Amino acid sequence: MMNGAKKSDSLIIPVKPANKAGHPAAEPVEGSSGTERNAELQSTVRTQSREAVSQAQDRIRGAVTRNKKEKLTALLHHITVDVLRRVFFKLKKRAAPGVDGVTWEDYAADLDRNLTDLHARVHRGAYRALPSRRRYIPKADGKQRPLGIAAIEDKIVQAAVVALLTPIYEAEFLGFSYGFRPGRSQHDALDALAYGIKARKINWILDADISRFFDSLSPEWLVRLVECRIGDQRIIRLIQKWLKAGVLEEGRLIETMEGTPQGSVASPLLANVYLHYVYDLWVQQWRKRHATGDMIVVRYADDTIVGFQHRYDADRFLNDLKDRLAKFALSLHPEKTRLIEFGRYAAERRADRGKGKPETFDFLGFTHYCSTKKDSADFQLGRKTQRKRMKAKLREIKETLRQHRHKPIDEQGRWLATVIKGYFAYFAVPTNTYLLSAFRYHISMKWFQSLRRRSQRHRLTWKRMTQLIDRFLPSPCVLHPWPDQRFGVTYSR
Repeated sequence: MMNGAKKSDSLIIPVKPANKAGHPAAEPVEGSSGTERNAELQSTVRTQSREAVSQAQDRIRGAVTRNKKEKLTALLHHITVDVLRRVFFKLKKRAAPGVDGVTWEDYAADLDRNLTDLHARVHRGAYRALPSRRRYIPKADGKQRPLGIAAIEDKIVQAAVVALLTPIYEAEFLGFSYGFRPGRSQHDALDALAYGIKARKINWILDADISRFFDSLSPEWLVRLVECRIGDQRIIRLIQKWLKAGVLEEGRLIETMEGTPQGSVASPLLANVYLHYVYDLWVQQWRKRHATGDMIVVRYADDTIVGFQHRYDADRFLNDLKDRLAKFALSLHPEKTRLIEFGRYAAERRADRGKGKPETFDFLGFTHYCSTKKDSADFQLGRKTQRKRMKAKLREIKETLRQHRHKPIDEQGRWLATVIKGYFAYFAVPTNTYLLSAFRYHISMKWFQSLRRRSQRHRLTWKRMTQLIDRFLPSPCVLHPWPDQRFGVTYSR
């Protein structure tokens, strides 16, 4: 029976034949329940949708391989109803709704008809992007980050376009770009940086911070850069619609003359495309033409670290970078962009000049510093959790404990265990175990104080508390070894 069809009185549902049909004692077996049939149908539909996306991406990869330099002029036909369905199921179900107020569950209530209608509007050019709903989230440094929450249909179309464009640009992007790319993570970028500092002659580090990147990039330049590879004007018009949709803040529509809403589905890919042409390709050429010594580059989204062997190269690169970014409506943050002496000989050379310890720099949540190995005086890169990140997380946990103070102790312990495991899953790197232990200790004390405030006549002793801590809170251990150690295990050859 087709989904959504009405069941009439004359409809006869076939009955499964009885087991052991030759024996009269056997009763007829009931057919499978409607719930089971719907579950099987939904599973089949999802499998077909996943295969449709995979097939579309395979065809696009083939076209990219055949036409490495030519523009791709026929892409929109790859956006089918199955592709839209697949990306819809990959969206977060509990995400906040956009300006239309439609949630994931609301749209899923009549999914087939909604997707069929959306597909038709996209292909005939009748699709219109709605403004993003602006929302602010707190940052670790106390400031607020603006996010744009798109409507559900805008999320679906953006995700479908991103699914098509990803294989195209994955063949274009360079190796030192790690942000928001399939198969690459923040720890891959951290590993590349750590290995580069260890293996190359790096004496200077440029910590470059692009000021308000997502709010400052030029929509005109973005479209022109996308058109370097994409020749399908229907895809270009979709991107232009998202860039011009504007944002809705406190009931007031604000037109977006520059930038792209941070937090939208398409923003990470579009940002990577922008920086690929503005920064990555330029850096690659600069290194070949001008660098007189070793040079390493690691970029994660708009955060980039560049290492140099010679101070002369670093100064010239910084000046040239400022000029390069200015041509594309971007600039470096004057206070957050720093050139520091760093590396194997930084401490020794600074001591000879009568200066203190080498300066540190922050990258992807870690403070990087010059250190030495425990068993020798050899240089070792040190990494520890950024202080503001740790303080912000502890404040968040303290507030949550206050709100759930009277919940069962076991429930609180299981929640805290999940929080600590998630924290360790990112920050458990070598040279950071001391701060991981400190993080666990601070949580233990905050939990102890919270439990003692449950009643004025508490009976919780520290001996009993240590039992709860040992039972629920995991101990720190290194989960991300040094890259050369991990590579040696993974690639034994």
